[in-house]
Amino acid sequence: MPKQTFYNLPLNKQQILLDAAMKEFSRVPLHEAVISNIIKYAEISRGSFYQYFENLEDVFFYILDEHVKLHHKRFTLQLQQNNGDLLETFLNIFQSMLEDFQSEENRIFFRNAFLNMSHKMERAFTDHVHIENFMSERAELFALINTEKMTGTSKCELAHVMKIIQAVTFQNLIQSFSLQLSPEEALKNYQTEIMILKRGIYRET
Repeated sequence: MPKQTFYNLPLNKQQILLDAAMKEFSRVPLHEAVISNIIKYAEISRGSFYQYFENLEDVFFYILDEHVKLHHKRFTLQLQQNNGDLLETFLNIFQSMLEDFQSEENRIFFRNAFLNMSHKMERAFTDHVHIENFMSERAELFALINTEKMTGTSKCELAHVMKIIQAVTFQNLIQSFSLQLSPEEALKNYQTEIMILKRGIYRET
């Protein structure tokens, strides 16, 4: 996370630094990024960079976390608008992410992130649906989910359902980048897999 000195900066100067970092992380994956480019884009000294962030990972995960927070807010709002329909909400959010990727900088940033995924990056994306977090910190989300048509209705079961859908979502996002799918192709594949989850695999006997 940023140091307090970063938060003490005027918002426009914070944004200049974040834009510079975003530009570098959109150029190459995290492990290939260099601080020299960020300070060049932001027109600050190397010493100033280290006054605000510990290292490249620090600023990268701050940017990633801000994006994730935005999608969490969207998810909660969409879930409310969909009257608690969990699968429909995931479909809506997946589509909104594909729309976000129409921005070249966003698309390349997330392509670099998804195609060079580390355990730490995965945790940044999925921490909100880990069983412990879902049951303790995400009670408000649990309350929004309409469970009337669902087979599992306990908080623990819903946390596992969220993890399964999250895994499907992740795989589809990675596939959209690795196979260079169009938004329409990526959405069609995702819709197919969500419908399979909705129907279930086994027939009732």
